[in-house]
Amino acid sequence: MNIANRLTLFRLFLVPVFTFAVLLDVPGGSYIAAVVFAIASITDGLDGYLARSRQEVTKFGKLMDPIADKLLITAALLCLVQLHQISAWAALLIIGREFAVSGLRMIAASEGEIISASKWGKAKTVCQIIAVLALLLQLPWANQFLWITVVVTVISGVAYFLQAQDVLKDSMK
Repeated sequence: MNIANRLTLFRLFLVPVFTFAVLLDVPGGSYIAAVVFAIASITDGLDGYLARSRQEVTKFGKLMDPIADKLLITAALLCLVQLHQISAWAALLIIGREFAVSGLRMIAASEGEIISASKWGKAKTVCQIIAVLALLLQLPWANQFLWITVVVTVISGVAYFLQAQDVLKDSMK
């Protein structure tokens, strides 16, 4: 097992640790959760970089890296809904986009196509990380930034579907 795959597994391990930290009603729990979330987010970028730069891209990494990413952001959003820090519909828009684009990528893969991460997709990821951290740390601009994140998330989802129109048409034949 290479280092990139270990980082992905470590991120998966951090999801319940993060959830426990954010929902635990102890002084400083949100700060602990923010640190855990930040570490997990750093591993997201690092594992992909290491896998590509070392030419150690694996089937495991291709499958588990996006699953770990989705689990982390889904856990964070659900915890924030539970804590009444964000509305459920904002979380549903973000989570729905994640599932929709993942489904689109699966359809494309079944057609022999690969849908790579776009600039909008990367901007979406950065926005989501910043929004979650800002909400956990209760920064004064966190709620406003969440709405920017929702907009960027929706735009990135639409962009992926527009980019993949040919794949969608072919898959419906």
